[in-house]
Amino acid sequence: MFMGEFQHSMDDKGRVTIPSKFRDALGASFVVTRGLDQCLFVYPMEEWAVMEQKLKALPMMKADARAFSRFFFSGATECELDKQGRVNLPANLRDYAKLDKDCVVLGVSSRVEIWSKDTWEQYFNQSEEAFNDIAEKLVDFNFEL
Repeated sequence: MFMGEFQHSMDDKGRVTIPSKFRDALGASFVVTRGLDQCLFVYPMEEWAVMEQKLKALPMMKADARAFSRFFFSGATECELDKQGRVNLPANLRDYAKLDKDCVVLGVSSRVEIWSKDTWEQYFNQSEEAFNDIAEKLVDFNFEL
């Protein structure tokens, strides 16, 4: 399981350090793709296979299912860490997530997320204000804290 929030800087070549506590769980290679809310999702290969099966099960006759699959798979790339524990993010993914210098790397259960620091702070502040309302709506999914 991935958890925690870490501040890192991206270098001029588009490399971001992955926290050491995430590296073993990610494995030798992993998948980085466009995530929701303008961040990047990073999946260990086992979790990527689970996501792939879920997306393959969507009804391709539905436009929304096709659009989401295209969005998710077209941005996906297999990556590896270098000897310093950095991942080299492709330009198209950096552009999508508006990554430049300051980044935030989050552990979110079965995946890692990479955010621009500015985008994360904006998202967090908005979500923090609505946290109680969001928690109340989760009851509809039989979820209780």
